[in-house]
Amino acid sequence: MTQDQLLGLDESHLILVGRGPHRLTAATAAAFNDMQVAAAHQGHNLQAASSWRGFERQLAIWNGKWRGERPLLDAHNQPLDALQLTETERLHAILRWSALPGTSRHHWGTDLDIYDPDCLPTGTRLALEPWEYEEGGWFRDLSVWLEEHMNDFGFFLPFAKPLGGSGVAVEPWHISFALESADQQLDPEALALCLQQADIEGKACVLAHLDEILARYVTASHTERRIR
Repeated sequence: MTQDQLLGLDESHLILVGRGPHRLTAATAAAFNDMQVAAAHQGHNLQAASSWRGFERQLAIWNGKWRGERPLLDAHNQPLDALQLTETERLHAILRWSALPGTSRHHWGTDLDIYDPDCLPTGTRLALEPWEYEEGGWFRDLSVWLEEHMNDFGFFLPFAKPLGGSGVAVEPWHISFALESADQQLDPEALALCLQQADIEGKACVLAHLDEILARYVTASHTERRIR
């Protein structure tokens, strides 16, 4: 992929998944479709909750959390008041659950968040929190099926468990198509320039901690997370 595609600035490499609105690379979409068919034969309605997300969308999420306009959770899924945190504390709190714009795997078109809408109780809003995929959660059966079969279709969980020095939370809903995502390399200088030009909240703090962010939340979260 080009650096603009990795940064979420270029969507020319994507196609619609089915009738939309989700978009992925052609290879990822084809593999996901095959996996959906296999899941359906086992009684699971495997669907995308989120797929490609551009830089501007990720920026809106980041700015909303920084300003306290969007929910912010701690490591135990408990609410935090963003405005009561220092800028550095706020930075790390956001990065636990949401990627810095320009570094999200959702920019690539190879990653998507999944769920089974048939298992979501009527009137209940999808939260995309770990408990929904754990024992007793709405999507536990789907999660077990994915653990057993997703590798057969080329997918893996990049955030299955904390590894090394990564500060990213576990995300049992986030799957990635390894054949296209495993070896992507983001240019730190291109990222820094993109952020310098962006209207991002906490810009000075972000840029001052950029090397640490890349090491802890980007590089560490990609290392060793390969399909087996």
